[in-house]
Formats: sequence, C-alpha cells, structure tokens
Amino acid sequence: MFKSLKLYIGATIDLENILATLVDFGYKRQETVLEEGDFSRRGEIFDIFPFAFELPIRIELNMNEVAAIKTFNPVDGNPLWEHKMVIILPVKRARTLKTATFSEDLPVENFVDLNIGDYVVHTQAGIGRFLGLDKIKIGDRYKDHLVIEYDRQEKLYVPVNSMHLVQKYIAFHIRKPKLYRLGTKEWLKAKERARRGIRKLAWELLSLQAMRLSVSGFTYSPDTDWQKQFEATFQYTETPGQIKATQEVKADMESPKPMDRLLCGDVGYGKTEVAMRASFKALMDNKQVAYLVPTTILAEQHYQNFSSRLRDFPINIQMLSRFKTRAQQEEIVRGIAEGSVDIIIGTHRLLSDDVKFKDLGLVIIDEEQRFGVRAKEKLKALRLACDVLTLTATPIPRTLYMSLMATKDLSVINTPPQNRLPIKTIVIEYDEDLIRQAILRELGRKGQVYFVHNRIQDIEKVKERIVRLLPANIKIAIGHGQMAAHILEKVMLDFFKAKIDILLCTMIIESGIDIPNVNTIIVNNAHHFGLSDLHQLRGRVGRFDKPAYAYYIVPKKEVLDTDAKRRLEGIQEYSELGAGFKIAMEDLEIRGAGNLLGVEQHGFIATVGFDLYCRLLREAIGNFEKAGIPNG
Repeated sequence: MFKSLKLYIGATIDLENILATLVDFGYKRQETVLEEGDFSRRGEIFDIFPFAFELPIRIELNMNEVAAIKTFNPVDGNPLWEHKMVIILPVKRARTLKTATFSEDLPVENFVDLNIGDYVVHTQAGIGRFLGLDKIKIGDRYKDHLVIEYDRQEKLYVPVNSMHLVQKYIAFHIRKPKLYRLGTKEWLKAKERARRGIRKLAWELLSLQAMRLSVSGFTYSPDTDWQKQFEATFQYTETPGQIKATQEVKADMESPKPMDRLLCGDVGYGKTEVAMRASFKALMDNKQVAYLVPTTILAEQHYQNFSSRLRDFPINIQMLSRFKTRAQQEEIVRGIAEGSVDIIIGTHRLLSDDVKFKDLGLVIIDEEQRFGVRAKEKLKALRLACDVLTLTATPIPRTLYMSLMATKDLSVINTPPQNRLPIKTIVIEYDEDLIRQAILRELGRKGQVYFVHNRIQDIEKVKERIVRLLPANIKIAIGHGQMAAHILEKVMLDFFKAKIDILLCTMIIESGIDIPNVNTIIVNNAHHFGLSDLHQLRGRVGRFDKPAYAYYIVPKKEVLDTDAKRRLEGIQEYSELGAGFKIAMEDLEIRGAGNLLGVEQHGFIATVGFDLYCRLLREAIGNFEKAGIPNG
C-alpha cells in the first residue's frame, strides 16, 4: 500500500502531525512555496506545492478543522479553484513514479472533487452514486466515510483513507451510466474487457515509440546568433510555459532520434511562437519546414505572420492552398522539390502525391484531429522520417497526460500571456439595441467585430438586419467556406488590413485566426454550438491587453434544452484565463482525449469512466515496459 496524506473539507486534523508527515514525505519547509516539494505555514493557513501538481494548494483551517482547499497562483497568491478532497504523495515516492509498479489503485488525479448526486467509480465495486460523507462508529470512535449508493439502493461505506479508490465518473456521452450491484462479478467482467482493449492501445503506443527510437534522425546544431536575433523580434514577453516548451522542442531537435512532440495550450497561449522558433532552428541547418493547417484561412494567416516575422532574413516562405491558381501551385511545388522554398505553409494539399521535398527536416501539424484518415496515414509515415511537432488547443486532461507520459513527448503551456485580461462573456436573448451598442462601442475604440452566424442559407438576410442597425459608413463583409477562393481570400485580407469593420462569417474563424484588432465577437444562435466551439470562438478575441467581449445570443422566448442550457452556463462560468482546462471536464477535455486515443477507445472510457481508464492505461504501459516489451 502506498503512503499518502489525504485531506478533505470538514476533516479534523492535528496540524503539527501533518507538518511532521510532510517532512517525512520529503517536503521542505520554506517562507513561501515556489516549487514542487515546498510547504509553508502561517497561523491557520498552510501552503504546499505537492509533487507533480501544476500549481500549489492552500489549506485553510478553522481551529483544527479543514475549512477550505484551494489551488492558488504562486505569483500573486490569488486563489484559482476550490476542491473538496486532495491526495498528497511523498516526494520520494513521486520522483520514482516513472519506474514504479503501477496498479489501478494508485491515483492519477490528485483531487477528488465530488458533489452529492455525482456518479462515481470505485475501482473495485464499480459505478455508483455519491451520497456524501457520513460518520460511522468503528470500535469506540467515529470515522468519516464516503457513502456510495449502488443498484437496488445498496450502500457502500468507503473509509476516507481509501478515497484514492474513488473518482468522479466522466465519459463521452450524456446518458446516465448504469449502476452496478454490489457483490456480483458483473463489474469485474466489464473492467477486464476494458483492460484487454486498453492493453492493445498501450502495445500500439509503445511499438510506435520503439520504431522511432530505432531510427536515427537528423541532429540539429545548437542555436546560432541568427536564432537569438530572430527570437528577439518577438514583441511580447515569453511566458514560463512558452520558455519551457521551446527548450523541450529544441532539446528534441538536437538529439539524434526523430522528434514526435505534442504541444498543448489553451487558445491564444502562444503555441505558434514555439513553432516559429523550431522552424527557424531547422532553417539554420538548411532543412525545409512544412506547416500543415486544417483550413485555408488559417494557412493565409500563418503565411502573413511568418512573412512579417521573417522579413529581415533571406528565407523563402510560400503558401499552398486553394487560394492559389493551378499555375501558382505548380510553380510552388517545383520550388519545394528543387529546395528553393524554405518554409511551405498549407492545408492537406501539402500531403498530395505531387509534393516532393528536397530536404524536409520539420513538419508542424496544427490540430491533427481535424485531418482525415488518409492524411493521418501519410503523417504516420512522416513521423519516422523527420521531426514532427503537433499543436493542439484541445486541453489534455492531466490524468491522461500522466498516463501517457511514458510513451508520448508532451509539452503543455498553462500560463496565460502577461497583461492578458479575461474576456467578458455575456449570454443574452436576441436584442437589436444591445447588438448595435456592442458593435458601436468596439468600432468607437477603432476595433473590429466578428459576427458569427453558422447558416449559409440565410447569412445574407442577417447582413441586411445588421446594416439596418448601423450608420451607413460601416463596412460589413461576409466570409464562409463555400465562397470562391479568390473572393474569400480578398475578404480575409481586407479584414486583416482593417478595411472591413465587421466580418459576418460561419465557423471558419474557429481555429487559430488571430487578429489583435478584433476584440468583440457576437455569436448568433449560440445554443446550437458545443461548449468547445463556444470556447474556441471566444479565443478569437482578447488576444492582447484590450478588454474583450464575447456575446452569445439565443432567440427570444426560446425554450432551451437542458444540455444547451448547461453549455451556455458553463461558458459564462468558465471565463477566467486558462478556462479551457476547466471547461474541459464538461465537454472539451474528454472529446480531446477521444481525438488523441481514437474512436475504438471511447467505449472503454464509457464502461469504466475516464479516471479508471487512465489508471488501467498507465498500468498496461508500466507492465509492458517492465517486461522490456516491445523495446526488447
């Protein structure tokens, strides 16, 4: 049984005893907590930065009872999130986690945040419903227990020192899970079926890793003076997350094995800058770079950004997409083959058979899950031949991150850019006065506006309605994916150059469009969008230090279904910076996990819940590695 310290709201504790336990666990007492392994105490408050946590936690006491548990920001001390229960592992133990023997009983998620009525998974007893905490008399003392209700209203009482066996049930579907009966073999059979399927995934992940390790790639030179000059042209202050991710990517490039790194970060957290620095590094060793993006518009945007950043360097950047004529495309493809094109930015057109590189060194893939099956097969082959960096704004759940660490190279940017302000998020019924005010306020401060209407059929009618609301000199243009390429390109370029005030468009702006001057977004019929879509759209504004506004509009007097209501409440509630990582548990994170793991694994997640799925995946990877398979 592993040693751990378990704290929960309402627990009666002996503080001196807790502090002695932390010392025993390898933690060091400090004035303030700055890094993993630190703890400090001031009166009835003690802070601790547990090993493998992203941020420190603060325990607030009322006499000898735990009154609050909060994750806080170590820079300014402000609380971020509240928790119900936390599991703290020894530092010594945690440091050896990479080589430890994993079992499904060892937690991957350190917080157990349960509300009464939540569905939960007990690793041994299956799926039940959490009824709260209760004091049960054991011998001559009362001890706290978690109470879980199972099928036929049977109850399981779990001592709090076994709470690591319990976690909230999260899966992909909205359907309620079936409750298990206590004392039957049904749960064990279901879990065993899932375990077999998860082993198959672990084997595939490790086999791919073994293949990569057996191939030797190109070893890049250390940074040049030009690299330093180029990085100095970045006009913002790098965040700690960006710096760390850049270091990890460069270390991969300077090692002989081909890089295959996944870089995750919420919308607007600076993944593109990391990609630019990696690209420049590849160019310094005369390698070609391919930057693959899911949409033509994003290709255009990246092309503009790269061209602007690299204008003082003798580098040939081109773009390949449907915005180019056939003759232009042929000329660019010839340049790629001859090696005169250094960086090529494009859509899946880059994966066509006619595109041959003279000396491809680095492939950057933006949002790989948005490419089709054939494209993914081509990318799989590339991974063995050259360095690959994949970017995603889909937050990876920490549980999955910890489980995959053995097989995937992952970098996560958690820190928002300096001076970034949270986006004011407003959900309202359709109101023309308010729409008019919102637009005029933005234009009054020399800004621009996105108006998202995701139906091409009546987008012209919507334009007429907006035109009627506003002064005649305001310029509105329509943009959607079914327009002729040359017309859409002109609209987007005019909008980039601020010749257009309002872009009335479909979801085409969802992924990655980044125009600092646009700080108001209005989303029509917001109840039809998924929570992740609403979050991605909101990420198109508030990119820098101007206050930004996101209006989500629902029709007047429309009765919304429960899920739509929940999504709109979620998007309002999670409007703080980095909220993507919180929104995730409602919708986005889990779908993100699906993108990473593939469809066939969804069923297993539904069967055993996400947390146990991650425990079983980590266990399977650990067992294969211990046996030297498939590396042996």
